[in-house]
Amino acid sequence: MFLGLDLGTSGLRGLLIDAAQRTVAVAEASYPTARPAPGHSEQDPRDWIAACRTVIAALKAEAPTEMAALRGIGCSGHMHGAVLLGADDAEQRPCIMWNDTRSADQAARLDAAADVRALSGNIVFPGFTAPKLMWVAEHEPEILARTARVVLPKDYLTLWLTGAHATDMSDASGTSWLDVGARDWSDRLLAASGMTRDQMPALHEGTVPVGTIRPGLADELGLPRGVVVAAGAADNAAAACGIGALEHGDGFVSLGTSGVLLAARDRFAPKPESAVHTFCHAVPGRWYQMGVILAATDSLNWLARNLQADPAALTAALGDRIGPPGRLRFLPYLSGERTPHNDSAIRGAFIGLDIGMGHAELTHAVLEGVGYALRDSLDALRDTGAALKRVTAIGGGSASRYWLELLATLLDLPIDRPARGEFGAAMGAARLATCAATGAAPEAVMIRPPIAETIAPRDDLRAEYAAGHAAYRNLYPAIRALQS
Repeated sequence: MFLGLDLGTSGLRGLLIDAAQRTVAVAEASYPTARPAPGHSEQDPRDWIAACRTVIAALKAEAPTEMAALRGIGCSGHMHGAVLLGADDAEQRPCIMWNDTRSADQAARLDAAADVRALSGNIVFPGFTAPKLMWVAEHEPEILARTARVVLPKDYLTLWLTGAHATDMSDASGTSWLDVGARDWSDRLLAASGMTRDQMPALHEGTVPVGTIRPGLADELGLPRGVVVAAGAADNAAAACGIGALEHGDGFVSLGTSGVLLAARDRFAPKPESAVHTFCHAVPGRWYQMGVILAATDSLNWLARNLQADPAALTAALGDRIGPPGRLRFLPYLSGERTPHNDSAIRGAFIGLDIGMGHAELTHAVLEGVGYALRDSLDALRDTGAALKRVTAIGGGSASRYWLELLATLLDLPIDRPARGEFGAAMGAARLATCAATGAAPEAVMIRPPIAETIAPRDDLRAEYAAGHAAYRNLYPAIRALQS
């Protein structure tokens, strides 16, 4: 048995699978996010440990015999978070999260420094880890002085499980401290933000074991001793492992809190100015690139909250088949935007509101706006040389067939909808655990899931949505000028 633990933005998901990759049991636990000031987003790492205890206890209650046969654990999690640890490994402050934008000024300064983009392969976004430490140095110097090591969120779980300070290549890629082409920490990048190698965890490929569960903790949790813990992966790299996106041209579209369009690459081919992320994959010798928008289902959830409605009910009311583009435009920049704008200050807008519009028009505009933003990401990816012939849909928003047909038409790509089952980051983490515990080759473990349906672009609407996207792209500079 193999366990994948996915540390998500709002909760931790545990997935137990057997050697045939059949789902045995699933459990979840949530935790809060604090927003102490505008642009700030923080979580208490101790809440993650409490959630992990809850999930493991629930899995044991549901599948006691299977959990007694546990051989490996893999962790995945949200990227870029800064967990600052003292010499005794105690956290020094709450984790500064991926969607925290307080370090925009520090990110801009670091991004302008010599060699930073060339070595990291990426723009330094405000959400990345390095500018967060620069912010701490400037605003909380006493905390930085006590910081002996910095780990990423999922690696805090690994530390708790094993006592090892370790990370994997995919998660390290989002720090602005990694030479992504060489797959090693860069002394130049570390020095640019005032850090040293001694403050970094050890680097591993995601399929490598980094240790076993501490004997005392195994006994406390009622787990077998000697369970292997893999280096794991960042959430999107883990999701790529979960749906078998390893080869050049494989990819997925994720409709989660954020929106992601990911393409696997067989070589390091960055183009930072496109605002596309170029990261190491969780498996050796591979990379991936992705366009990221900061508010995908977050946009729908925001609308539902303000309409006092259920998000699923709003999308269900639209049916399964799309019509022409709406007259109402929505810019999904509720938390700023990454690809292609790299603009933490931009904010969202509705354009073209009419007195006769209601819930259906607002909902369609939100889904359409997210789709247009993902089309921006596709154009940026293609500009780097990434190739996508089709994508697999994952994330909570993929439950809406309407949204997927809209995306297929906007992206002009077939979208594969997996059959019922678990194929996200938790599955990828469990697959990484399988490789670490058994030595199996990633290609043998990380296979594509069975597909329930392939949703094709609507030929009759392709030209209309292409025109709609062109109009959408013209809105960004106008809104940016108004908000300056």
